[in-house]
Amino acid sequence: MTTRLDQAFCDLERPFAWLDLDALDKNIQMVQEACGGKQIRIATKSIRSVEVLRYIQKKLENVVGFMTFTAAETLFLLEQQFDDLLLGYPVMEEAPIRQLLHFVKEGKIVTFMVDRPEHIELLAKLGQEIGVRVQVCIDINVSNDFKVLYFGTKRSSLSSLETLTPFLKTIQNTPSIEVVGAMGYEAQIAGVGNRPANALKGRVIEAMQVQAKKQVTQFRRLAIAHIKAYFPNLRFVNGGGSGSMTYTNQQKEVTEMTVGSAFYAPALFDQFTHLQLEKAAGFALRVTRMPEKNIVVCHGGGYTASGAIGMDRLPVFYDPTTFAYLSLEGAGEVQTPIKVKGKSIHIGDTIYFRHAKAGELCERFQVLHAIRGDKYAGPYTTYRGDGQCFL
Repeated sequence: MTTRLDQAFCDLERPFAWLDLDALDKNIQMVQEACGGKQIRIATKSIRSVEVLRYIQKKLENVVGFMTFTAAETLFLLEQQFDDLLLGYPVMEEAPIRQLLHFVKEGKIVTFMVDRPEHIELLAKLGQEIGVRVQVCIDINVSNDFKVLYFGTKRSSLSSLETLTPFLKTIQNTPSIEVVGAMGYEAQIAGVGNRPANALKGRVIEAMQVQAKKQVTQFRRLAIAHIKAYFPNLRFVNGGGSGSMTYTNQQKEVTEMTVGSAFYAPALFDQFTHLQLEKAAGFALRVTRMPEKNIVVCHGGGYTASGAIGMDRLPVFYDPTTFAYLSLEGAGEVQTPIKVKGKSIHIGDTIYFRHAKAGELCERFQVLHAIRGDKYAGPYTTYRGDGQCFL
């Protein structure tokens, strides 16, 4: 497999990031099948390339819009003629909100995520100032509190009908605000793989996810019904993620699903037993040193992922049976020593990797170099290549 990559990328300076268009196409098809008839919202944080976002949008059916991750990124995408952008996270910066609302005034669809009165107060103030109604999406917390363990994410403050009711009344009495959507993101299902390195941990996760699905289904349906009692004309109910597509597709209250990581298939998603994804993106390093017979050193490589610190945040080798990190060094800032087993590696050779997460790879490189078949298929600029830096 890497011979194909070597042939296509033989003239490129290392390190570089690669994108396998054949694998991407297969992942797009898999997503389409897993989501069924649900509308799909593409998570931009997992892609971070305007050209690749357009590629996926063109290939994928039922695309309803995009979920963005900062106000600045949303503005950038609006300037690139994207539309129907759902800001996945609350924004408390007045200047970019004003800019976004001017786009709204011109007819663009931008929806703001909210779960606190402070979010509503700021948006209402700026909406009145600009002279537009601000569309918002209510983020409900569908995490599971198993007492001994909190299973999910600490994000939205709306974790019960008791906390939801006063918030809905606050919005109801606030001018310039229009509730158009609700979101219940089941991170404990969508983002937690059931096949970690520790087999016992995997069995525990599987058992917790079975229980979590029951509770998420029950609470999200109750919460959406409660929201609709106050705001009956919701345009969408958002849920899901790459790891929970099949489950979320069966949830009647959900009208659209957000998907991002599944397109690139980063290493963390190897831990999902029900996902059959193709390795679509990664990076390549040059071997520059050989301090010992079975140890080589690559130039660069310290592209670790965000989240709780652990071995699963390191990049993985495209060929994990041949290579391994040194336990005391890992993936280094400017050089990465690697153990080699059962293969002859020489100075000047290339070793291929995959990032643990999806879009974060693009923060390290200006271009994704694409391959189709065994031929170079041209560069796809990342946000960084377009001169952008958001988070």
